[in-house]
Amino acid sequence: MKSQWNFPTIVWVGENRINELSKACEQLKVIRPLLVTDKDLINLPLIKGIISENKKKIEHLNIFSNFSGNPIGENVEEGVKKFKTNNCDSVIAIGGGSALDVGKAIAFMSVQNRLIWDFEDIGDNWKKAVDTNIPPIIAIPTTAGTGSETGRASAIINKSNGIKKIIFHPKILPSLVILDPLLTIELPPNLTAATGMDALAHNLEAFCAPNFHPMADGIALEGMKLIKNSLLTAYNNGQDIEARQKLLVASSMGSTAFQKGLGAIHSLSHPVNAQHNIHHGLSNAIFMPYVLSFNKSSIEKKILSICDYLGLDKSFENFLSWILDLRTQLEIPHKLSDVIDCSNLDLEKLSLMAFEDPSTEGNPKKISKKDLKLMYENSISGELFK
Repeated sequence: MKSQWNFPTIVWVGENRINELSKACEQLKVIRPLLVTDKDLINLPLIKGIISENKKKIEHLNIFSNFSGNPIGENVEEGVKKFKTNNCDSVIAIGGGSALDVGKAIAFMSVQNRLIWDFEDIGDNWKKAVDTNIPPIIAIPTTAGTGSETGRASAIINKSNGIKKIIFHPKILPSLVILDPLLTIELPPNLTAATGMDALAHNLEAFCAPNFHPMADGIALEGMKLIKNSLLTAYNNGQDIEARQKLLVASSMGSTAFQKGLGAIHSLSHPVNAQHNIHHGLSNAIFMPYVLSFNKSSIEKKILSICDYLGLDKSFENFLSWILDLRTQLEIPHKLSDVIDCSNLDLEKLSLMAFEDPSTEGNPKKISKKDLKLMYENSISGELFK
């Protein structure tokens, strides 16, 4: 049995650690960073304050923000151009998953001589990359969901075909991460819910993935426990710093763990994120019970282990009920049709995209395009698999 295990980078955790950003630059010996944050955040008082404060300490601080949720390849190209034009030597990515993914991709692509799509996470594509002199990345999440700050990939949409691609390279992993819960306290309840369920999906699918990786399993279990103990608290009281901190850490744990694998929750999500601009965490939350019920025969034993660790009554049905109840308390819609008009959905196209998604091979139960179409259909009707 052969495996390759990779674990996270330097992580600074705690309140007000954002005030040490200039110290982080000094530690990494960078002086011309490109600060990457999306256009929806750039004018918020929080981000404006961080930029203003650090412009005093970091003499050559450049800013790129011409992108929003579900970024496309052209956004990365524009960012790379700005990076090179300003002779930047590093990237500071601050924001949600989109900002972190774009920032990481800009740093990575700044030294490449191929198109970004050549590095899709298929086989050994990553070995095609120039892996020397990739600029250091400092990642600072303002949401607790994607865990992109400890991930070795970026999710970028190819505008030509509308497909979300996972761009992978081990050196996309940020050099330093700042997890400051104060950056997340203004996150509204609906985004707290969606991003928290995203983190749960990462930890859950990682634990259920069939590959051998007991280190990832342990991290995923503890990540789920942190989410169980903190998500509803943060949802109901966004100012609860302890709950916010636990969610941030659980999010980073999820992306650390899912190097073991993901599954059909993500396979189903990526196409609707790209084609219909649905928030990734929300789609993961919607698809979760349908995929769990479909996979039951292959994951029941692992689900019992999760129940044991989380202090739930040990049965698959009880775990599924916990998920459904959690979604209800977080006001997550039960059906895909509650979020978008599904009357004219091209399920054949979506199912093919889902089947070709890299996450599919990590599903614990072998699945076909037909299976994925059935999951889409059930998520529209609201009927779980028996």
